[in-house]
Amino acid sequence: MITALVHTSPVSPNLGIKRTDYTVENASGRNRHVGVNDWSCKPTAKHPRPVVLVHGLILNKDLTWLYMGPRFAREGYCVFSLTYGQVPELPLVAGLDKLENGAQQLSVFVDKVLAATGAKKLDLVGHSAGTLMPRYYLRFLGGASKVQKFAGFGALVHGTSLHSLVPLTIALGLYDPVTHLTNVLCRACSQFLSGSPFLTKLNAGHDTVPGVDYHFIVTETDEIVTPFVNGFLKDKNPRVENVVLQDLCPLDVLEHMLLILDPIVFHSINGFLTPTAKREISCLDLLH
Repeated sequence: MITALVHTSPVSPNLGIKRTDYTVENASGRNRHVGVNDWSCKPTAKHPRPVVLVHGLILNKDLTWLYMGPRFAREGYCVFSLTYGQVPELPLVAGLDKLENGAQQLSVFVDKVLAATGAKKLDLVGHSAGTLMPRYYLRFLGGASKVQKFAGFGALVHGTSLHSLVPLTIALGLYDPVTHLTNVLCRACSQFLSGSPFLTKLNAGHDTVPGVDYHFIVTETDEIVTPFVNGFLKDKNPRVENVVLQDLCPLDVLEHMLLILDPIVFHSINGFLTPTAKREISCLDLLH
């Protein structure tokens, strides 16, 4: 159900983040998140599948999963994350390369995680473009046989109109020049746009694959994915859950980027990944 509430001011979640809880310095002085990419981790009966976290455009594994990575680890999951899609021209940011190339990197990483943990399948959690690129992996690179559940938030299933800028540039005959310009440094950027060749191929006939459970969260206040309902999976698939964040908590009006710090999003995904975890989410979950 899509609500029609008018939101006026955001609620800042009490994240309770302490540096000592979430990072540890290795010998080189570089921080890594506690419990993430622990290659000695073995799945348990409660959490039988490892979880791979997939970031979105421009960010990387360290920035995106500062909050959720350690929280999933503390819940008892074997948690892994990768940085993908870097281009030589901008080595400090990621997710810029073609999504097909990122999907190849994800494929290699998934195989590495399965080999290390001994699991036969794993679960994916993605933000933004991290909800899009893995779908290419699932559909075209054999990932469906290796993934049981796929949770996403800030979802980009059917692209974005960028507040109707995409149809405007098409009408003005500027679409091709603009995308050619952005592709110089961001080869993935034009692939996110509604109607792009990448999305046309990815969503042709269906936008899910058999055998995988989906839980995709969108927010009405998303300023990147417009309209926000473009984040919904459209297949009439009983294994699909499309969730509007404001249906879980009308007071939660965090936008696209801040979703990576949202306790409501975390609890919703945790409940999806683990059937014994809490599934009834309310605004009180903003507090913990």
